[in-house]
Amino acid sequence: MTRAIFGEALLFLAPFLLFAAYLALRRRNPFRMAAWEGSLSWLVIAGLAVAVAGLVALGLTAEKNQGAFVPTHMENGRVVPGGFR
Repeated sequence: MTRAIFGEALLFLAPFLLFAAYLALRRRNPFRMAAWEGSLSWLVIAGLAVAVAGLVALGLTAEKNQGAFVPTHMENGRVVPGGFR
C-alpha cells in the first residue's frame, strides 16, 4: 500500500520537479517563492491530472482476475496458498 501511495505522490510531484528544473535552467532561483507565483495553480492541476492518468492507466492495464478468491488454508496438515480459482 505504501508503494502505491509513493508512486502516486511522485506522479503528482512530477510537474513541480520539472518546473524547478526549468527555473534552474533559466538561471532563476527555484527556492524563491516569487519564481513560483502565478504558476502554482497550474502545477497543482497538472499534478492532479498526471496522478489521475496514472491511476486510470493502472486500472486499465492491471491483471484482471476471474473467479472467486480462496484464502490460505490447511489441507491434510499442509498450508495451501490462497489465490483466485
